[in-house]
Amino acid sequence: MTTPTASPALVADVPAVIAETTRLLTAHYVFPEVADRLAALLRARLEKGAYDTADPAELGARVTADLQSENGDQHLRLKFHPEPLLEDGTQADLGALRREFAASLGGVPRVELLQGAAALLELAPKLFPLAWAAEPLSAALTLIARADTLILDLRETVGGDPDAVAFVCSHLLDGRTHLNTQYWRAGDRYEQFWTLPHVPGARFGGVKPVYVLTSGRTFSAGEELAYDLQQLGRAVVVGETTRGGAHPRDGWAVHPHLEASIPVGRAINPVSGTNWEGTGVRPDVPCPADMALDRALHLAAGEPAPRP
Repeated sequence: MTTPTASPALVADVPAVIAETTRLLTAHYVFPEVADRLAALLRARLEKGAYDTADPAELGARVTADLQSENGDQHLRLKFHPEPLLEDGTQADLGALRREFAASLGGVPRVELLQGAAALLELAPKLFPLAWAAEPLSAALTLIARADTLILDLRETVGGDPDAVAFVCSHLLDGRTHLNTQYWRAGDRYEQFWTLPHVPGARFGGVKPVYVLTSGRTFSAGEELAYDLQQLGRAVVVGETTRGGAHPRDGWAVHPHLEASIPVGRAINPVSGTNWEGTGVRPDVPCPADMALDRALHLAAGEPAPRP
């Protein structure tokens, strides 16, 4: 009886994966000196057999732990995908992202009027590419513009598009406002993000109260939105410290099921001069994430905070 062999797509050619990952790391990581040290670490670990006989999922986990061992950069990963990546080897299939977009009503799963004329707007699971998300975001932001208070729920916002962040901020601020600067290693260049001079719908404006809810799951673009509004003094952040990922990333397929996720830039806030990488966005009013909405409602009403 012949013993079945594993599908080639499900067995990593470990030396080839490590070689390509280290090449991409040294070519693109926003911190070149760190990239060189991590590339040397991965080669040394390969020689010692640390990655031997790993299937793609296990290999991804082991390499990710090593990639994050120096500075804890959570965007720096060898990410396993159960479904095969695109044949051109550049990015993960957009099909899953499109399905996620549709299932979440364009990233706006909840708009609700609460007590005291407070509007709750939940953005999750991502701030999707603005080319997709402008219409649902505009509809939701126009709807809540008449509320007296906005509670912006980012507790399940785990990533997204900086242009979408700027789009949301444009509805919550008056006048052109510098939100963030991205430094990109490629070309050694800087890119500024500002609020838009015009929005397609109504603005909530820059005066009425805004409370932002966060959790330990809030990540990346969700963190940027909370951080930008907090640093500008435009919102009170309520909840938990966020995960701490401030470096925009690109992804490259190094195996049919493995994507090298490599930060290619870093955020520089014009107020703080830094970002939330590694520290997370620290709330102004700390509390467990599941209590954040009640806490924000009490703050909005000027009432004492509920006891845990």
